[in-house]
Amino acid sequence: MPDSKIIPEAVFEVVEPDGSRSMVQVTRSPFLIGRGIEEGNHLRLGDKRISRRAAALVRTEDGFRLEDRGQRNGVLVNGEQVETCLLRDADTITFGSIDSVQLIFHPGTPHESVPELLSRLDQAAALEPGARTLRQLSLLLEATALLQSHMPVEDVLGAMVDRALAITEGERGLLLQAEADESLKPMVARQRGSKSLPLLTVSPSQTAIAQALKQRRGVVAADVAQASALKDAKSVVAQQLKSIVAIPWLSLTHLQPSDTTSVGTSGELLGVLYLDSPRPAAFSALDRKILDAFAAEAASVLDKARLIQKEQERRRFEQELSIAREIQQALLPKGFHHYPHFQVTGVNRPCLAVGGDYFDLMELGGDRTALVIADVSGKGLGAALVTAMLQGTFSAMTLGQDPSKVFAHVNRFICDHSEVGRYATLFFGILEKSGRLDYINAGHLPPLLVHEGKVESVFQADSFPLGMFPHAEFKPASHTLAPGDTLVLSTDGVKEAMNLKEEEFGMERLQDVIAQTPDAPIGELETSILSSVEKFTGGAAQADDLTLLILRYVGAGQPQIPAP
Repeated sequence: MPDSKIIPEAVFEVVEPDGSRSMVQVTRSPFLIGRGIEEGNHLRLGDKRISRRAAALVRTEDGFRLEDRGQRNGVLVNGEQVETCLLRDADTITFGSIDSVQLIFHPGTPHESVPELLSRLDQAAALEPGARTLRQLSLLLEATALLQSHMPVEDVLGAMVDRALAITEGERGLLLQAEADESLKPMVARQRGSKSLPLLTVSPSQTAIAQALKQRRGVVAADVAQASALKDAKSVVAQQLKSIVAIPWLSLTHLQPSDTTSVGTSGELLGVLYLDSPRPAAFSALDRKILDAFAAEAASVLDKARLIQKEQERRRFEQELSIAREIQQALLPKGFHHYPHFQVTGVNRPCLAVGGDYFDLMELGGDRTALVIADVSGKGLGAALVTAMLQGTFSAMTLGQDPSKVFAHVNRFICDHSEVGRYATLFFGILEKSGRLDYINAGHLPPLLVHEGKVESVFQADSFPLGMFPHAEFKPASHTLAPGDTLVLSTDGVKEAMNLKEEEFGMERLQDVIAQTPDAPIGELETSILSSVEKFTGGAAQADDLTLLILRYVGAGQPQIPAP
């Protein structure tokens, strides 16, 4: 193993499947990640799906680089599989499965810390005793204590602005929070003496704020008359301001490891601390250091509050997604009825929490049964909403609706709402007790027919997918099944299942799997197909939902046969 070196300025946030979290400091380069201890892993993960040698974090001149060191299901950063990738703050690393452990990367914070400055202030007070130095020491201690408190965020920020006013001997203080587009919204307004001000009564110098944002570092004007960029600004002149401080609050977790300057030059903008006074102020070099460190530490309050809010939003979204998945799965047929003239089984495996595939069976009366399998373009929540609409619509077949008219109606509806941005392939059939199958294939994969041990495709797509052309026609066709005939209906997730070499499973392999045991019980046939797909893909992450519907016609005069 190559010589390692100490790398103290990065951490992994380890998120377990049950939601529990822990922090692991990156201490070496390379920093090895994997299952167990046999490979000398520094971060040891317990999930059996993670390889013993999974990944490594390597410190380079550019920053921290993640490398795939043999993870069998691939290493994903923010959902994208990578061989090697330069990490940024809050990048999420997974190991081939979204329900496994997650690692969230956080680089270090290279600014001068409050403890370091407290030490310097303490030394300054010893060398040059004075009320101002001791007061600064006291205020910085109070500010540090505030960061550890359990007060509401708004109260903490208000108190932090009060301390900033005391340190600078300013008159007014304003904290502006950054929106997503970096526009600024007033959040806290305070007056000297720990007094609140109405937010709209403080008119900050936009010139000073713009300069601070452009430079990505604080603007400190102890005497505005000497600051050429500020002395003629309208708000400065109108309010007769003599000293101004504008310091951007930046997310320290977004600073890059190569940054060695104090607050500024990098990091996501969280807000701006603005202070002013009608009196000139004198700031020493140490005072400016204190302001920088103060802003950096205070920014952590906003940063943590933002991260907590994002985590709450993520948990809420995952909870809603889980509910959506439960609803979608509940709408699929389960525990198929015993039919006197056919057997049926089916399975649906979305590649995400929810998917765009579905299948259904509906009793029409008179020994007629409707069957449907559909594949909506795309995946995720958008596709799932369209599948729910389709399933509800086609359930109207039980009311005796004409299939061609239903297809035409749904097609026009989707086309008229083009903002939906989806289309659907769909195979719909009505099977009679006699074996007659009337069907419409709207751009769907032709079902495979197993007849007398041979696998063939006889249900070609004669119509366009739903939602492509508003005036498309949907003409039914018919085919008569013989006793023992088996229909295998599937979606693209079977044919387009990919292995690690990005090769597709394909229809030929599917036909070969079926041809090996054409007369096997349909439950065994389903298991055989799924096993073959899983073996072929080798654990590679899939980009499409997988759905199978298998039906075997046993004949009109046969006794009732239990579903497998």
